[in-house]
Amino acid sequence: MSEDQKHQLEKQLWNIANTLRGQMNADEFRDYILGFIFYKYLSEKLHIKANELLQQDNCNYEDVDENAEQGKNILEEIKIETLDSLGYFLKPSELFHAIAEKGKDNFILEDLQKILKNIESSTMGTNSEDDFDNLFEGLNLSSPKLGKTENEKNNLIVKILLHLDDIDFKLENSSIDILGDAYEYLISQFAAGAGKKAGEFYTPQEVSKVLAKIVTTGKNKLKNVYDPTCGSGSLLLRVAKEVKEVGEYVGQEKVLTTYNLARMNMILHDIHYNQFDIKQADTLERPMHKDRKFEAVVANPPFSADWSANPLFKSDDRFSQYGRLASKKYADYAFIQHMIHSLDENGVMATIMSHGALSRGGGRSTYTKIFN
Repeated sequence: MSEDQKHQLEKQLWNIANTLRGQMNADEFRDYILGFIFYKYLSEKLHIKANELLQQDNCNYEDVDENAEQGKNILEEIKIETLDSLGYFLKPSELFHAIAEKGKDNFILEDLQKILKNIESSTMGTNSEDDFDNLFEGLNLSSPKLGKTENEKNNLIVKILLHLDDIDFKLENSSIDILGDAYEYLISQFAAGAGKKAGEFYTPQEVSKVLAKIVTTGKNKLKNVYDPTCGSGSLLLRVAKEVKEVGEYVGQEKVLTTYNLARMNMILHDIHYNQFDIKQADTLERPMHKDRKFEAVVANPPFSADWSANPLFKSDDRFSQYGRLASKKYADYAFIQHMIHSLDENGVMATIMSHGALSRGGGRSTYTKIFN
């Protein structure tokens, strides 16, 4: 695929995203658009896999009769296969194209909400359950911001689905990552319009590329990479572009909607559910990977963030060796200490910090008291 074709896709997706502009703030319509794109991706990915499994039977997945006994047996076999390979399952009637077409002449909001819930529930009791749990929580299809009446909401959602349905994501060609690049483009566009809040979910590519090169210098592959404030996961994915192989992507994110976005971003970039471990919680207060060590650590932590600085943390392995805790109002050094603790013996760390972190509390004295 040429650069022109890639830019054309980015332009198409951004135009669809702007369908919601003016009805809600950027954070909200970001979650809807990226969520629907992700649903289409999951649908097409499963459709392709199911058709491969049915190839010897000379049958297409969308033609399977869900109510017939034979059809039920086929669906059960496909469910077993796709839960193992993809981590989730969708019936033919739950595919993106099917619900978009149904929306031309029917009210579909309830059906659509049920389908999104079914994607999550299909993973219960499987290895991918944590990666899909409440993944579509941010898509509230009953929100009054989508329209004053239920019909207005339905018409708007159907309009978006039909526009997306017309776009070929070219998922059959596994050698290109056009959709992954386009998804990153959309995230960057939303970040550009979010001002200071953008740092909560996105690190500019120019900056993340520098960090990625620092932690991968002289290496062709990484055992693992960790971002304790991973946002949308873009920094973890940027590291992967600098090496041939990454064994595992590990991250933690405090904000629930951003955490969901990070998991979507991993899956959409074709990172297998067994290859990433993204958790949702406050990294300083409740570290979810505290006892693990990583070959590469990258982060763009929130500048001058508040934290509890609880005296109990003085006995925490992450902070105990320094003799003091970072200020309640400035958690910058707490993040640095956490990252140093997370480094493997020969690991490399790269992070972004506000320049003010070096001069607070009386010049370099703050720095030297904590790290000398």
